[in-house]
Amino acid sequence: MLCLSGQLAAQRAKVREAPQLDMPAQVDSNSPAWRRNGELHLLNSTGNGPMRSSGADQFHLGAPAAVHLNRINPWPTWMEALWVDPAGAIFGWYHQEHFGICPGTNLSAPQIGAAVSYDGGNSFIDLGTVISSGDAIDCGSRNGYFAGGVGDFSVILDREQKYFYFYFTNYAGPVESQGVAVARMPFYSRFFPAGSVNKFFDGAWNEPGLRGRVTPVMAAQTSWQRPDTDSFWGPSMHWNTYLESWVMLLNRSCCEPGFPQKGIYVSFSKDPSKPDSWSTPKRILKDTGWYPQVLGTGRLGTDSVSGRVARLYTYGHSRWEIIFLKDKEPADQ
Repeated sequence: MLCLSGQLAAQRAKVREAPQLDMPAQVDSNSPAWRRNGELHLLNSTGNGPMRSSGADQFHLGAPAAVHLNRINPWPTWMEALWVDPAGAIFGWYHQEHFGICPGTNLSAPQIGAAVSYDGGNSFIDLGTVISSGDAIDCGSRNGYFAGGVGDFSVILDREQKYFYFYFTNYAGPVESQGVAVARMPFYSRFFPAGSVNKFFDGAWNEPGLRGRVTPVMAAQTSWQRPDTDSFWGPSMHWNTYLESWVMLLNRSCCEPGFPQKGIYVSFSKDPSKPDSWSTPKRILKDTGWYPQVLGTGRLGTDSVSGRVARLYTYGHSRWEIIFLKDKEPADQ
């Protein structure tokens, strides 16, 4: 377990009410967005594959249309993160749930896979699984959804464009390894990601993405296999141009089966390569649904880039603006 830093504790976020805004398609995960040719493009997922909407901005998105993903495996798939290469390719990363592992139950074990689009996001080519758990499946799991596995994640490219960082949820293994964990992949491996991802474990990036061990960034307090789990999960991350730091929004599940939501939390870091640099998560909303994320309101704003003010979404619905504040900045400005 890592000891989180307090060095960015002075940075904070304030939430205020705003007129309701809804994403065009149903939402059951993080919803990645990108900008191209003066338009904002958004992917929403429910497990049946992503739906794409486009428009001038998040306030003027058109009707959703299905995006084709030639899945290597037939399991339900959620596209949770992406990055646009200046040369034109769009790299996506998906959460995929494998069922049938515990007969007579609806339990699954998620994995994280990679994909790439060469036609502007109309379709994606599946590049296969890049992060999986090496821990045994627990068919006695009582969280209501997962018997193990990894998923519910964000992917960011560091400012130096050296590594993609995967901040994901580990639902498997002993409780001391569960919670929000991290892995990374060299930038040059983006076209051929299989076997190129390494997990952070015991102070080093020395474990393979497939079946390797992890040291959590934010450790579960109570195991995901228990009915009273207590853990952060589902990080959503962006670079904040106003704070000049990374921001992570988190769900927290506690303390009953079925992922009951106990709040939306925020954490800050200057350097995603240092897992212990994240500030201690602070709650910004209570009991308001899963999958918190921002969509930046500026000219370049997406789910991965925001300025001082952004729209805050949960479950694809926004009833708030989120304002990011620097050290000693008055909250009423």
